Amino acid sequence: MFRTLYGKLSVALVAIVFAIAALYAALTLFATRHHLQATEQRLNRDLARDLVADRNLVEAGRINESALKGMFHDYMIINPSIEIYLIDLKGKILSFSADPGVVKRKRISLEPVRAFLSGDAAYPLLGDDPRSHDGRKAFSVTPVPSDENPQGYLYVVLLGERVDSIAALLHTSFIARYSALALIVSVVVGSLAGLVVLRAMTRRLRRLTHHIDRFRAAGFRASEPFTTGGPGNDDGNGDGDGDEIAQLGRTYDEMAARIGEQLDALEKTDALRREMVAHVSHDLRTPLATLHGYLETLKLKDVELDPAERERYLAVALDQSERLRRLVGDLFELAKLDAHEQAPVCEPISLAELASDIAQKFQLEARHRGSTIDIDAADGLPMVDADIALVERVLENLIDNALSHSPDGGAIRIPIAAEGDAVRVMVSDSGPGIAPEHLPRVFDRFYQADNAHRGTAHAGLGLAIAKRIVELHGARLEVESALGRGTTFSFRLPAYAPASPSSAT
Repeated sequence: MFRTLYGKLSVALVAIVFAIAALYAALTLFATRHHLQATEQRLNRDLARDLVADRNLVEAGRINESALKGMFHDYMIINPSIEIYLIDLKGKILSFSADPGVVKRKRISLEPVRAFLSGDAAYPLLGDDPRSHDGRKAFSVTPVPSDENPQGYLYVVLLGERVDSIAALLHTSFIARYSALALIVSVVVGSLAGLVVLRAMTRRLRRLTHHIDRFRAAGFRASEPFTTGGPGNDDGNGDGDGDEIAQLGRTYDEMAARIGEQLDALEKTDALRREMVAHVSHDLRTPLATLHGYLETLKLKDVELDPAERERYLAVALDQSERLRRLVGDLFELAKLDAHEQAPVCEPISLAELASDIAQKFQLEARHRGSTIDIDAADGLPMVDADIALVERVLENLIDNALSHSPDGGAIRIPIAAEGDAVRVMVSDSGPGIAPEHLPRVFDRFYQADNAHRGTAHAGLGLAIAKRIVELHGARLEVESALGRGTTFSFRLPAYAPASPSSAT
């Protein structure tokens, strides 16, 4: 129990309550004694002077020794609560009314005496207690035989024995016992009430802990919401209204939801990773096996092969080597794009001119297939703000993909037109199109829809690279396709807006 927050708070609460009770009792005893001494000293301030006058202690300007001894004897019997001492001007005790065995001092300090006689001191003013080496008690004092001719002081200790008896009485009296009992009952009841309040206040915290334990036991996958959004409160139970526990509960709900999303994303990423590894292994194994086989044949049958066969073997080996080079290059490029290591360096470029230059690279292959590549650019197109190298890579991948998926004699069209404050580029082919069930996955890495062109040397990374580059420009690569009517890829780039002189400054 003491390992829980409630247990620790309970121990702290009980300790604080008992400490407060002890402090209260100590302060009460101190205040009672202080008040008793102050009251007694005020009431008996002139006691010493009255004793001198009533007992005729001064006769002919001198202390009457016999009257002094008689007073000592009478007050020791009649009123033992006070103690009378005769001291000289240096504080030495000359005689006293108490039993000789109880007086332990030979002299007392005169500083409290002078303060008392000055009349400026606050009560209680405590002086030395001759019955104790370090005790101090309230007193009354007067010079003797007179103020004008002091030869010593009559020093009267008030409540000498009574103070000690009062302390004992406080421990044994009926009122003291019941006061102590009332204090103990108050402490116990206060502690129990505090424990009940603490338990109620920590109930939501225990419930949150229970939610977290269940969330952990479920493998961080299934989480019951802590906050239910009940009216007027934060957790639907009417016991929280924006306090720290409610905030902690909302944070837990957000964290649990975020963890679930991240776990789902990690599972999807892991599935994609396994799929990618499988595709990479397959796409690397095939050209490597072909390359290795032809190179091994060239080595074993070098003297038996005629120049035409050797040339054919070398051409196949080079073709497979080129396929490996392109695959590895695409993988590295895609990894750099995913890691944000290649940020666009934008500048004003002409999409029509860039598309025409790139189309020229594919004209030879297009004529070999009997296909055509046509650029349809509107007049007066604005420049676009983009990275020319990255956009070139996008157009190369899209034109190469269109050429690869178009039959011989097909047509590839590249319309470029202005749309508001942007320029749209479309690359359309006359291929067989993509079935609706395959369309959502055309940008997946290594994905190749089943069609007549599955046997091409493409590994399925070109469209993924193009999509990532377009996204780095803040745009989106879109696709439209229908079976038997070809496929069109398109994207929009923002038009270049030169900075005005005012904004430049």
